[in-house]
Amino acid sequence: MDFVLRPIGHVESPLQNRADAPRQGDEGAPDAWLVFEESVREALADVRVGDELILITWFDRADRDVLTVHPRGDTTRPPTGVFATRSPDRPNPLGLHRVTVLETTSLRLHVNHLEALNGTPIIDVKPVLGDPSER
Repeated sequence: MDFVLRPIGHVESPLQNRADAPRQGDEGAPDAWLVFEESVREALADVRVGDELILITWFDRADRDVLTVHPRGDTTRPPTGVFATRSPDRPNPLGLHRVTVLETTSLRLHVNHLEALNGTPIIDVKPVLGDPSER
């Protein structure tokens, strides 16, 4: 069975290539903008400054044939199945990013600590849940 995903936006970031990107957002990733399609304007209506979000992206420059990696590119570590790692190279290269909203303007969200590359497609956005009543 095939699935069809439609990007709902893209990332605007100073990160242009994988060599420049930190491995995780909390390892020195820059602030970035999430730019959304007009078709999802209503879905952004209640996103506020200070909200913590889980951003789901499509790693469009990933190698989808990779099944094992040396974690963090460290060849002294044994090859590990990608499902036990956060490697961007994997059969279905979804990126998960925890970010905080710094600013909102129309169809754009300014967020912190995003390690996604410029132009990365956005697939979905979900709130970080804490209190069970928020679910």
